[in-house]
Amino acid sequence: MASNASSQLGNKKILITGGAGFLGSHLTERLLERGEEVLVVDNFFTGSKQNLAHLLGNPHLEVMRHDVTFPLYVEVNQIYNLACPASPVHYQHDPVQTTKTSVHGAINMLGLAKRTRARILQASTSEVYGDPEVHPQPESYWGKVNPIGIRSCYDEGKRCAETLFFDYYRQHALEIKVVRIFNTYGPRMHPNDGRVVSNFIVQALQGKDITIYGDGQQTRSFCYVDDLIAAMMSMMDAPADFIGPVNIGNPGEFTMLALAEAILKLSGSKSKLVFEPLPADDPKQRQPDIALAKAKLGWQPKVALEDGLKETIAYFRQLLAT
Repeated sequence: MASNASSQLGNKKILITGGAGFLGSHLTERLLERGEEVLVVDNFFTGSKQNLAHLLGNPHLEVMRHDVTFPLYVEVNQIYNLACPASPVHYQHDPVQTTKTSVHGAINMLGLAKRTRARILQASTSEVYGDPEVHPQPESYWGKVNPIGIRSCYDEGKRCAETLFFDYYRQHALEIKVVRIFNTYGPRMHPNDGRVVSNFIVQALQGKDITIYGDGQQTRSFCYVDDLIAAMMSMMDAPADFIGPVNIGNPGEFTMLALAEAILKLSGSKSKLVFEPLPADDPKQRQPDIALAKAKLGWQPKVALEDGLKETIAYFRQLLAT
């Protein structure tokens, strides 16, 4: 296809929607290091210019304020579609807009990819599995999702986006890639995003009680951001016939209690643990089956939780100090 031919001639022009966010800014950094031309598009709802501040002098970077729910007319070879608030606090703030970002955003970016014959990657989510009855979750599992709950704007929006990607692939022979991202953490997480790692670290560093929902026995798997970005880039560069979806995450499974205790220890905090009722539709367990990523991408995470937490705690310590 034309996208592959053009990408062999000099630098690729790569569009990242949501490029000023947590994952987007790390991806931008890595692609610039590789010598690519990067166009970051973000409406700065949850993304921050501060995340890109250290990159703004790079002549290969262009930043555009734009909302993906509106069409975009640019010339690109590849598109990473990351735009969408990803934490419950942010995506429940305006649930209608969250659904529009996932669905209209996917339609607009797929339309752009169709016009430019660009290869396009969708940053989907483990939330498509809902509160899973299969554990760990393989890509073949269809999920158990509440279509009318408070998390549905995100869960169902992302599921619909996957549908659109596969329909564009079948109907228009578009080069698509779909990754399902499991819990990711690291520097540049939003301090008030309501995600468990940032919540616990900020509470610990401020000497506040650490809030654990339920009995703390629900589990999550935590992937350090560097590992996640490596997998995402590997998927984009993989042969055209491997389209996914593919799980990207760390299969190491930890209870909320174990995570809180690790953060207390690594931060030297004297915070106490307090227990609150579990929010509606909060999954009891989440763990990726990454056999497909290992087989097709030769990828598996390298960063241990303790090492990743040290980096993340150091970032938040500096952020809170300033």
